[in-house]
Amino acid sequence: MKELDLRAQQCPYPVVQTRKELLNNPEQPLTVLVGDETARDNVTRLATGMGFGIETATIDGGYSLALTRNGETAKEQDSPAVTGKTIALIDSDCLGRGDDELGHILMKNYLITLTEMEQVPDKMLLLNAGVKLACAGSDAIEALEKIACMGVDIASCGLCLEFFGLKEKLQIGRTTNMMEVAESLQTAGRIIRL
Repeated sequence: MKELDLRAQQCPYPVVQTRKELLNNPEQPLTVLVGDETARDNVTRLATGMGFGIETATIDGGYSLALTRNGETAKEQDSPAVTGKTIALIDSDCLGRGDDELGHILMKNYLITLTEMEQVPDKMLLLNAGVKLACAGSDAIEALEKIACMGVDIASCGLCLEFFGLKEKLQIGRTTNMMEVAESLQTAGRIIRL
């Protein structure tokens, strides 16, 4: 039985690493060590949804989760077919409202987690403070590079870059304009707003 010791890792890494291992070796039993209740609960939900049974034990520094395949993967609910592109509209460098420091961490974690997903948006439109994510000095650059390599078109509003004095600091993706933003949103099959 393989063991992943993720006790020192914070969200989203325990779930991301466990998912990666379960997808690569779905028939192999796996023990995952996590450092807190949140990671325990998140990995448990992931494993259950992927058709694994879980035995949990308390250990020094956290929890041990023994995962074994117990049948079919949980079935996804039928959803109507979407026609048109999926657009991620990101208008802030923070995710959620409240504390900006936490918001920056959450946005970075969202982008890192997105790099591990099978389905990604067709296009990311960065508006307002969202353009800061794609500019020099952003701690989201590495994740956005991976997302771009997955085929996602990353487009930052030129007016927004100019407003923040970042036109020369754009590192990932390209510059866009409001006409393209409007057309993309009007013809989108699905819009994810962050």
